[in-house]
Amino acid sequence: MTNAPTTGLVPPFTRETAIQKVRKAEDGWNSRDPQRVALAYTLDCRWRNRSEFIDGREQIVQFLTRKWNRELDYRLIKELWAFDGARIAVRFAYEWHDDSGQHYRSYGNENWEFNEEGIMQRRHASINDLPIRSSEILFRWPLGRRPDSHPGLSDLGL
Repeated sequence: MTNAPTTGLVPPFTRETAIQKVRKAEDGWNSRDPQRVALAYTLDCRWRNRSEFIDGREQIVQFLTRKWNRELDYRLIKELWAFDGARIAVRFAYEWHDDSGQHYRSYGNENWEFNEEGIMQRRHASINDLPIRSSEILFRWPLGRRPDSHPGLSDLGL
């Protein structure tokens, strides 16, 4: 795997480019394609995801494959929290269910650091899972990219 081509969304970020970077990340994760998502990270990217430590793209692909085999019908919304230079902080929520049909809304925060090409080199994520009833599902769009017309986290009161 080679580095993904730069998109013009490189540090130092402005509010506009940080928002665009967050949406591109959301779109990638909503594809649920581990290979595609991994291209947004450097070959030697370091992650902390909950209590798991991940090193490099190959481990990212393995992690995401396991994740989306367990977290079914995954739908994610990310929102910019803060940015400075080559760093962006986001808050997010995603909804999914397990193979027994139990639904969850997972809430979290991520801290991102990018290299000069705009490729993420560090990702630190803290995430909590809340069991929900199917009547509490808020993320209702066909699997894939969240439509622009669908409310974001703040609009949903999350």
